[in-house]
Amino acid sequence: MRRTIDAMLRSLWEEPRAPGAPARVWRDWVLVAAVVAGALVEGALRPDLPWRPLVVGLAVAIAPTLLWRRTSPLLMAAIAFGACEAVGLVIGGDPQLNALAFLLILLYALVRWGSGRELVIGSAAVLTKLTVSFALGQLTVTDTIGGLVVLTAAGASAAALRYRARARGRELDQVKLLERERIARDLHDTVAHHVSAIAIRAQAGLATAPARPEAAVEALRVIEAEASRTLAEMRGMVRALRGTDPAERAPGPRVHDLAQLAGAPTGGPLVDVELVGDLDDLPPPVGAAIYRLAQESVTNARRHARHATRIEVRVAADARAVRLRVSDDGDAGLGRPASPGYGLVGMMERAGLLGGTCEAGPNPDRGWTVTAILPRVATA
Repeated sequence: MRRTIDAMLRSLWEEPRAPGAPARVWRDWVLVAAVVAGALVEGALRPDLPWRPLVVGLAVAIAPTLLWRRTSPLLMAAIAFGACEAVGLVIGGDPQLNALAFLLILLYALVRWGSGRELVIGSAAVLTKLTVSFALGQLTVTDTIGGLVVLTAAGASAAALRYRARARGRELDQVKLLERERIARDLHDTVAHHVSAIAIRAQAGLATAPARPEAAVEALRVIEAEASRTLAEMRGMVRALRGTDPAERAPGPRVHDLAQLAGAPTGGPLVDVELVGDLDDLPPPVGAAIYRLAQESVTNARRHARHATRIEVRVAADARAVRLRVSDDGDAGLGRPASPGYGLVGMMERAGLLGGTCEAGPNPDRGWTVTAILPRVATA
């Protein structure tokens, strides 16, 4: 039991900061302005406030700590709570200013974004401060219990969001891994196809060599071309799967297979497929990616687009890129996930491995559109 507790405490102490902490945005400046304005208004409306100029000035001075609460959570909490404690020693008690309730935001940010050791140090400091205030008679029993409840609620909310974000991150990583496994299976199929072609050519060359020596030379040329193409695709795919190269060489279904998606299934919207441009000589990985992106987009539209009557799939190719656009006429936003679903994450992963982009969002009037742009020739 003791070893388990020690392991948990060590794990908490060594936990790194939560990833993805956003930088300062305009809402942070609005929050600071609101805190400052609230402190000034409260100071003006409460002439009986003890040490009014000092406590109002304290709130105005420490309000900017909100701007760095996510990038330096422990430092900002230490500055704010330390300043409040210093002023409390001067006036002989806690500052009685309601605007200072924003300190809970700093505590929330500490739990949400701080590292394990920052969380432990900051929480210990806050609890020590609360205990000392109670011991000195600055807080009653009711105030102390109420403060503990409020602080615990803020910390628990931040911890829940932190670990929920971590769990979703693990799920997204798993989706990306599965997509890469799918790409690897596609690569296996195409390599097997090329190797079979090489074997057939070699057998034909051996069979015709005694009677037609030139046929053997021709077979060797074809074998060389097939082998070079296979090696190039394998090298490109291995680099893509390792994450060191944006190229992807996974073949699979072809663009012209999109015609299978066209039609109107029972109870579903009509799917209209349009192919424009030279799509015959697309590299297998590009054709496979376009097909799978369109297939996933159509599936999502059928599942989430409420009141949709039509889904348009348009693929246009030029000399440099292939562009995919899948749009429906459903009610935009209704039934759509608030954050990118796992299917969309997989599509973005596949497009990114090819050096392309994939985006999704509501149309200005109604409906939802998925757009993808892939380079026509992926670099090896």
